Amino acid sequence: MKLKTLILAAGKGTRMKSDLPKVIHKVNGIPMVKKILNELEKLGTEENILILGHKKEEILKELGEIKYAVQEEQLGTGHAIMQAENLLKDYEGDVMILYGDTPLLRHETLKAMYEAHKKSGVATTILTSVYENPFGYGRIVKNGEKVTAIVEEKEADEETKKIKEVNAGVYCCNAKELFAALKKVTNNNEKGEYYLTDIVGIQVGEGKTVASFVLEDNREILGVNSKVELAEASKILRERKNTSLMEEGVILIDPASTYIEETVKIGRDTVIYPTVMLQGNTVIGENCEIIGCTRIIDSTLGNDIRIESSVIEESIVDDKVTMGPFAHLRPKSHLKEKVHIGNFVEVKKSTLEYGVKAGHLTYLGNATVGKDTNIGAGTITCNYDGVNKFDTVIGENVFIGSDTMLVAPVNIGDKAITGAGSVITKDVAPRALAVERSKQIIKFEWRK
Repeated sequence: MKLKTLILAAGKGTRMKSDLPKVIHKVNGIPMVKKILNELEKLGTEENILILGHKKEEILKELGEIKYAVQEEQLGTGHAIMQAENLLKDYEGDVMILYGDTPLLRHETLKAMYEAHKKSGVATTILTSVYENPFGYGRIVKNGEKVTAIVEEKEADEETKKIKEVNAGVYCCNAKELFAALKKVTNNNEKGEYYLTDIVGIQVGEGKTVASFVLEDNREILGVNSKVELAEASKILRERKNTSLMEEGVILIDPASTYIEETVKIGRDTVIYPTVMLQGNTVIGENCEIIGCTRIIDSTLGNDIRIESSVIEESIVDDKVTMGPFAHLRPKSHLKEKVHIGNFVEVKKSTLEYGVKAGHLTYLGNATVGKDTNIGAGTITCNYDGVNKFDTVIGENVFIGSDTMLVAPVNIGDKAITGAGSVITKDVAPRALAVERSKQIIKFEWRK
C-alpha cells in the first residue's frame, strides 16, 4: 500500500492532569499511540511518522525505533504537520493524518476511507461522523455532498453550530498538495494558531474537491483528553475484545465483570469466570477453567488447566495443571503437566516436573522438583542467606514431610523421604530417610 501516515502526538494534554505524555496513557493495557500503530500495521501502511513535542523522550522510550519529527513550539495542528515536510519532500504518494489520542479507530474503517478516497479522485477526504450533540467538535460545512469548510467550535456562528456532522480528525490527501496548502494557512483566528482544518477552504478556493467519509459508529472517533475519557475508551476496547473472544469460541460467564487486555489470546471452550484479570502477553489454551479473582500477567498456559483465585506472573503452565485457590506463581516458574499446587502455595523461579503435588502452605523458591514428588504442608525452601540466593534440587518420587525446612543449597535424591518437622541442611541420598528433630521432652504435672 503506497500510503504513509502522520500521527499528531506533540500536545501537552493538560486536561489529563498527569506527568505522563497523554498518548502513552494506556487503554485496555496498551498505550494509546501504540494501539493506533497496531491498527496501521494491520492496514499495511508504507511508513508511519509521529509528530512529537512534549516529553518526546518518554514516548520514544515506550515505542522504540520509529520515524518522527519534532514540533518544538505548539503553534497548532497545521504547524505540527509542517514539521514533517522534510521527511516527505521526495514522496509523491498519499498521506493519512491521524491524532495520537484516538485509540478506538479500527483499521477496517481506515481502509474503507482510503479506498473511497482513491476511488473518488478528490483532493482531500475527511473522516466525519454525526452527533446529536456535537459541542466541541469542528463542524463540516457542505455544499451538497462537497465539503467547503471545517469550522472549529470557537470560530462557529450560531447557524454553523447547528450542523451535526463533525470532523473526526483523520485526513487523506496527496503529500505534495497537502504541504502546498499548508504554506497558505494563516493564524488569523482566536487562538493565533495554524489550523490544519484550514486546508479545506484553501483547496476549495483553488477549485479542488474535498469529500467526507461518514462513519456510522461515532464512538470510534472518541478523542481522549481526560482520565474520564481514558476510562471510557478502555471500557469500549474491553467490550470489543470480549466480543471477539466469544465469537472465537471462548466462554465468558459475565463479560461486563471480566478484564481482558488487548494482547491476550485464549483458546476455544476455555471458561472465564467473573472478576478474572488477564493482562499483557498472556496466552491461554483450550478447555481451561479460570475461576474468579484470578490474575494472570505475561504468562503462557496450556490446555485443560484449572486455576482458581490465584496469581500467575511471567510463568509457564503446562497441560492439565490445577492451581489454587490462593496460590501464587511468581516470575520464571514452570509447572509441568499434571502438577497441582493448592491453598497458599507460592512458587518462584522454580520448575515442578510432571505430577508434582504441593497441596498447601508451601514456599518453593529457586527449586527444581522431580516428577511425582509430594511436597508436604508447611514446606519451605530456605533459599536466601541475606546476600545470595541458592538452589534446591529435589529428585523424583520424593516424599517431603510436612513442615520440612530445606536449607539451600541442598539436594534430595530420588525416592528419598524427609521426616515431618525436619530442618535439612545436608544432601539426602536416594531412597534414604532424613530426620532432623530435637528429642521430645515431657515434663509431667508442669502446670502445677
